[in-house]
Amino acid sequence: MNETKLNDAITSALQDIVGLEYVSTESGDLTEYGQDWSKLYKPQPSAVVRPKTTEQVQLIVQLAKLHNLSLVPSGGRTGLSGGACATNGEIVVSLDRMNQIKTFDSVNRTVEVEAGVITEQLQNFADDQGLFYPVDFASTGSSQIGGNIATNAGGIKVIRWGMTREWVVGLTVVTGNGDVLKLNNGLVKNATGYDLRHLFIGSEGTLGIITEATIKLTDKPNDLMVMVLGLNQLNDVYPVMESFQRSLTLTAFEFFSEAALQKVLAHHDLQRPFETQSDFYVLIEFENDNETKMEQAFSVFEKVMEDGHVLDGVISQSESQAESLWGLRERISESISVYTPYKNDISVTPSKVADFLINVDEIVTDKYPDFEIIWFGHIGDGNLHLNILRPENLSIDDFVEKCRSVNPLIFDTIKKLDGSISAEHGVGLVKKDYLNYSRSESEIELMRQIKQVFDPMGICNPGKLIELKN
Repeated sequence: MNETKLNDAITSALQDIVGLEYVSTESGDLTEYGQDWSKLYKPQPSAVVRPKTTEQVQLIVQLAKLHNLSLVPSGGRTGLSGGACATNGEIVVSLDRMNQIKTFDSVNRTVEVEAGVITEQLQNFADDQGLFYPVDFASTGSSQIGGNIATNAGGIKVIRWGMTREWVVGLTVVTGNGDVLKLNNGLVKNATGYDLRHLFIGSEGTLGIITEATIKLTDKPNDLMVMVLGLNQLNDVYPVMESFQRSLTLTAFEFFSEAALQKVLAHHDLQRPFETQSDFYVLIEFENDNETKMEQAFSVFEKVMEDGHVLDGVISQSESQAESLWGLRERISESISVYTPYKNDISVTPSKVADFLINVDEIVTDKYPDFEIIWFGHIGDGNLHLNILRPENLSIDDFVEKCRSVNPLIFDTIKKLDGSISAEHGVGLVKKDYLNYSRSESEIELMRQIKQVFDPMGICNPGKLIELKN
């Protein structure tokens, strides 16, 4: 990795590109823009630059290429894998001024947005058009579309509507070579060779910088209902999911533990879903789009109760109650953030989750006898979040070292089940050393060759995901 050396001439050149007020070397800005929500790495950028247009981004990349400077693209910085951290004097390129929703096409039901548009801003825009943008997660009020695309963000609706990748029909990017590429142009059908758009989706800024995107929208769901069910044991999760999927089209199937629920209740003004305490809970969301749906839901609930899979349950009777029930799941990350958790965002195919969760839980219980473990996740698509909470008396460095020492045991289990070490948070700095648990050596070498093509000098988000060979 190249350590960026910022001098007066380079600072002046950056100011000429974006304007004097949009280049900062102030310590507060460097700290704010140099880290993400992982909080595991000390931010040490040399400058923050805030372009307004694709052309300005291109000039910044060309300047960086000329002087062999390292760049870290920055969106809402809500990532949890260190992907937006600048730790080695890099220049942070913040896209937050590129925040315009540009053109809406009502026929194609697509919208062109700049990379700095907040996810919730796009969701609200879609709602105003009578449409729906389904990519949704706890950080929608802070995360930006460019970052969502760069990490192929998932969230709570994946079981029905898929990942961010499914909704991107066009991209404008500036490559690490300084070229501007306009990819796919919003086309539904385009059989003209390699679709380079999909290389940039999930690339974590290592091939270049996403500046604009064309996003497709869909129909609004009708009258979403929410159920929370308490389970006897982990092995009850998928019999319950299968039972509901036979009768209902689910829009979400989420999971959290009693320990996670207790953290939420301690930090927020929310109530237990029901009096019966369970070790594990699932949250089910479905559309109540015809008169029979509620009857079907109650019928399935009675059946899983009779079969002994469920201890108790509740179904929302109003929109406000549905929001409160969602709060039990969605506020977990916020509630545990004060403990600086070490997060493992992992996945296997849904049919393997119960066995996988039991095996990994045994590992962490044995290796972390004094640490608090919080489980939750998007269990309907096989994605679980393992959160290890840092004790107050343990420094962050010692805590991370301890967690990293146990990672190989967890990742070996994932590898045996053909799973992923990062389901939706990306690789960044946190998972970089473990990429071989999910990707073969041949795949990693091909990824390195792809980076060489788009970023031959290795200036784009160096140290993250994949690096060029010296």
